[in-house]
Amino acid sequence: MNDPVARSLPDLRAFTPARVALGRAGVSLPTEALLAFTLDHARARDAVHAAFDTAAVIASLGDLGLSGLLVASQASDRQTYLRRPDLGRRLDQASQRLLASAGQGGARAGQLAIVIGDGLSPTAVHAHAVELLRRLVPLLGADHVAIGHMAVAAGARVALGDEIGELLGARIVLVLLGERPGLSAPDSLGAYLTIAPRLGLTDADRNCVSNIHRAGLSYDEAAFKIAWLVREALARGATGIALKDESSDRTPRPIAAPDK
Repeated sequence: MNDPVARSLPDLRAFTPARVALGRAGVSLPTEALLAFTLDHARARDAVHAAFDTAAVIASLGDLGLSGLLVASQASDRQTYLRRPDLGRRLDQASQRLLASAGQGGARAGQLAIVIGDGLSPTAVHAHAVELLRRLVPLLGADHVAIGHMAVAAGARVALGDEIGELLGARIVLVLLGERPGLSAPDSLGAYLTIAPRLGLTDADRNCVSNIHRAGLSYDEAAFKIAWLVREALARGATGIALKDESSDRTPRPIAAPDK
């Protein structure tokens, strides 16, 4: 057996965005490393506090031939959203009425409801949500998965999708929203999938495909995983701890994005 290749600590920098082998100046960080840390920290803070442009998201969905219902959680502003996570998990009354009315049209209930929410990084949603859907929608169509309704949700936490899916009468709900920003990825998008959505579910009841951004999971890879999970969840009637992600056992195929 060959001996492992010896690598120096600086070599690790080619394999990870983590802060390793930064060097030192006396007992402190070098100026360059300190400035880079400060910049990344500022980007992460900006991502958390960025405004969610719901009109732009809905317009971009229109470019894909999709339409979205505009809804909001009970967190009426960004500060409330950050201080009261519980309010981000429930719809406000106007949104409840809107979705209850939309859900009465049984013909449009469909198998799948898709929710695009701001989460903890609206920056991630603006950058990646629509481009991910551009790859995902053709895969869902190939699997004969019907998209019933789409909602664009302001002040959204992951669990808001449970109430949205329940009111719309969806068999399964997919929530796309910005993940908590990190110093190496302020624009990471997460996708959360829940079968039989309803109030009172927990994270154990859903699957997550995370780290979707330009330096993380690609749009094609994420779309492949999500489509696999949707198909298997509908077939097995289960998500969360009852559905193991085995999509990596198959080879994702590149998705040709349709013309804008």
